[in-house]
Amino acid sequence: MKNKILLKITVVVFLLINIQVFACDACKKQQPKTTQNFTHGAGPDSNWDWVIIAIIALITLATFVYSIKYLAFPGEKNGNHIKQSIFNN
Repeated sequence: MKNKILLKITVVVFLLINIQVFACDACKKQQPKTTQNFTHGAGPDSNWDWVIIAIIALITLATFVYSIKYLAFPGEKNGNHIKQSIFNN
């Protein structure tokens, strides 16, 4: 019962997110070909905007990779570490 409700809520949330993700027709006309369906508003004005976008994308990707890495393999082996008190309870 609980899983069915959670599944329904998840489906509704994803449907609502899907509606907001794609650009409207007016915004598609303002965007360059590469970002036409992805964003709202005016597109990048100069090449510096693309440099900023690339830097932000690299920072985001690195953050994601390191967060997965440290979640999967925290690396702290010390028996006195505070996480050990949580694991031992």
